[in-house]
Amino acid sequence: MEMHVDNILALLPLDKCDTERAEALVELGYPSVAPIIPELLVWMQDLNWPVAQVLAPMLSKIGLPLLPELRKIMATDDYTWQYWVLGVTVAYSRDLAVAMRPDLHRLATAATPLECQDWLDIRAREILATLDADQRLL
Repeated sequence: MEMHVDNILALLPLDKCDTERAEALVELGYPSVAPIIPELLVWMQDLNWPVAQVLAPMLSKIGLPLLPELRKIMATDDYTWQYWVLGVTVAYSRDLAVAMRPDLHRLATAATPLECQDWLDIRAREILATLDADQRLL
């Protein structure tokens, strides 16, 4: 049984400690939560938030359907958010890492000072190293 979007929206956490609602969304899982992916990714702005801790494992398994929203996040100037979503999603999805390889390469080799301040260059190098190691195993 598929839930109506309004019903799913009603389950969005009300604050960073609303783990009960986050757990209800995890119970629904993907693809049921597909209509609210942008809203779920907002909670990845700080992985220290309890809600982020609950949602991150589910988001890490979604893969390529996250790509359009990740590209939007990568176009912002919220480098901390970018750091967390790379670590929570791209680092766990070979398909996402391959799709974002040009972005990761730019971060790894030509990050701006502000991107470096939030360790995006390091995160990108870690993801690329894992992706390259996977390629050598094929």
